Formats: sequence, structure tokens, C-alpha cells
Amino acid sequence: MQRMTDVAIIGAGPYGLSLAAHLVARGLSIRVFGQPMHTWRTGMPEGMVLKSEGFASNLWDPEGSFTLRDYCSDHGLPYKDSGLPVPLQTFCDYGVAFQKRFVPMLDERLVDKLERNGDGFVLHLHDGETVAAARVVIAAGIRKFYDIPPELDEITGPLLSHSADHHHLDPFSGRKVLIIGGGASGVGMAALMSQRGAHVTVAARRPRISWCDPPRPRSVLERIKEPESGLGTGWRSMACVVAPTVFYRMPRDFRHLVVRKHLGAAPGWTSRDEIEKNVPVLLGARLSRSAMRGDVAAVTFKMDEGGERTIEAEHVIAATGYRVNMHRLPFLNDDLLATMDMEYTSATLSPYFETSVPGLFVVGTAAANSFGPLLRFAYGAGFASRRLSQHLHRTMPKRIVAPAGSLAPA
Repeated sequence: MQRMTDVAIIGAGPYGLSLAAHLVARGLSIRVFGQPMHTWRTGMPEGMVLKSEGFASNLWDPEGSFTLRDYCSDHGLPYKDSGLPVPLQTFCDYGVAFQKRFVPMLDERLVDKLERNGDGFVLHLHDGETVAAARVVIAAGIRKFYDIPPELDEITGPLLSHSADHHHLDPFSGRKVLIIGGGASGVGMAALMSQRGAHVTVAARRPRISWCDPPRPRSVLERIKEPESGLGTGWRSMACVVAPTVFYRMPRDFRHLVVRKHLGAAPGWTSRDEIEKNVPVLLGARLSRSAMRGDVAAVTFKMDEGGERTIEAEHVIAATGYRVNMHRLPFLNDDLLATMDMEYTSATLSPYFETSVPGLFVVGTAAANSFGPLLRFAYGAGFASRRLSQHLHRTMPKRIVAPAGSLAPA
């Protein structure tokens, strides 16, 4: 007899691993698919530090028994709740250690296709095996949602990429690189590339770079006026942390606007010195068009001050962020997408993260338009894991046993 697992989780980043730890503690049978911390380990530049403070950079088990502080203490690594930037490598290693401790059953195979089958789902794995599950949670992260503006379509071949495509930066040493985007990913990558000997130019639409300030001691009055939360300082950020279910009840267009505008991609203060000393920055530059000129790319910008400016580069990196679009997830088949209610290109979710496809749930950045900016950050995995694991435990039907050789529920 083939057992249908209670919950299958697609994705093994902070959300997938934290949810898995909670579900195991509640006694549910689960399968988790994906490489641990894959986007963090391969889609972010080596040498980077996190913008989030140490206390806001945890993965979440139900007892809170294995925090980043615990990991750093166990391994003799420097740590502070705030004021000491967390290296990317430390965070990735911590995530993998969390997985080994709480989700040792992780299956690193990829899910090629997800489809409905009776009252449950069938996951088709990359090697041809199939897995049956009563419920499925998509915790696939942001990697598939990267956004490259159409104005760059004329750049062909290997001369154009997205910032998510790069982890190792040494190959850019000595090369002329244009990075488009004045947010955290673009400016931070530019600083790291410059330190490795690349000749980098940054172009940004904004009239100035909105740097995050370095941490400093704050008075009691300052802490009252601008309280600190896992998303930074300020009452708006605090509201996003403590009241995501209130945010859920706000009008759709308001929710989307807040998610888009609040907590913009401000570069971290640790990059500022390198940028101001060694990296030319073109501000008030709006992307206009692109072209190939021999073996280099030429990108033209309309300048806020008037006129145009064209920059040639051996490689162009679009640090232009991410846009949730469920159609970009390759494992969702057309039948599922056709029956999935959408808010523009993100899935419409219930108060418990469920899509309009019964039994199919979404967490992480893809759920931010429903629950707010909290879900854009790893810190939101705590809220999502507690709420969704409780709901799945409460509503899970009796386990279904299917006849051997069959994927359909008995």
C-alpha cells in the first residue's frame, strides 16, 4: 500500500525549512523538496552581509531552540543581536545546519510538475519518480521572479544577466561592468565587484542613493518614536510585524502599494565607503534603450537633468528586483494556473495562505501581497510557519492509503 504524505513542501529556504520543522513537531507526515538555502547560496554575491540584524536572521523551530545566536556560539563565530552585520556565508551555513537538525529527510530533487489528482496532488520529480500528497505548500522563494526590463532586450548572448545570476564575482575582475539599479542588490554587488578589481558603473533612476544608516545607540525617546522590529525601525514596520492578519483585510490596491513602496531596496551602510570612493554612480538615469556595438553592450538613459547618456560595458547586470508572477513557476501546470484566482499575477490567498486551488498553499515573497512586507523577508517565516502549521494540523483529513501502484486516493 502506498501512503499519501500529509504535506509536501516545494522549497528548502528559510520558509520551507521553518514550516517543515513546525509540521514535524505536530506529527504530520511531510516530504520536502529542494536544495537547502539554494537561492542564498547561489543567487547572492559571495562576501555580502545581510541587511537584517542578527536577531532578525533566524530560522524558526517551534521551541526557538536553534537561533543564529546559538549557531554562532556553537561555532565560535562573532554575533550581536544588532550592530554587527551577519555575513552571508554564516547565514547559509546556519540554514544548512538547521536543515540537518530539523529536516534531515530533505529530498534535494527538483519538482518538475505539480498536478491535481482527486482530492490530492501528484508531484513529478526530475528523475521521473512521482509522489502523492494531500496538501502542497509552495515555498519556492524569489529566484524565478527576477525582472529584467524590456528596454534591455537588444542585448544578446552572455552580455546581459540579472543580479540573481551571480554568486562568484572574481570572473568580473578587470572587466567593464554596468549595473542598473540603485537598491541593495545592485549597489552592494557593485561594491563587492569593485573590491575584486572590476571597473563598475552604477545607474539608478533615483536622484540619490538612500543609504541605510549604520547602527548607533538610541535614546529612550528615539526608541519610542521609532521602535525597532525585525523589519527595522519605525511604527509602520512594527505594524507590518505584529499585524499581518490586519494587513490581509486591507483593500487589494492598498496592500499591493504598501508591499511595493514600504522598505524599498535601500543599500546597506557597509557598501557606502567603497561606492563613494571607487564606483561612478549615474543618478536620475531612466532606462531608455539598448544596443549591441560589436562585442560590447550600449545602454542609453534619459537623464532627469535633460538629454541622454549612453554607457558601454562588457557586461550589463540588471539589479532590477523581482516581480511575483505565479506563471513563472515552471512546476505549475496550465490546469492549476487556470483555476487559480489571481491578484494581478500573484495568487489570491485565504487567511491561512491557501490558494483558490483547495489544498495548495503559498508562503514567502509570493504571499507578501496578501500579508504585507513581513513576508518579503526571512523574518516572516516565523509568522507563516506558526499560522500555517496550526491550520494544517487542525484541518488535515485522515491519512489516505492508496492501492499499490496507484496515485489516486482510495
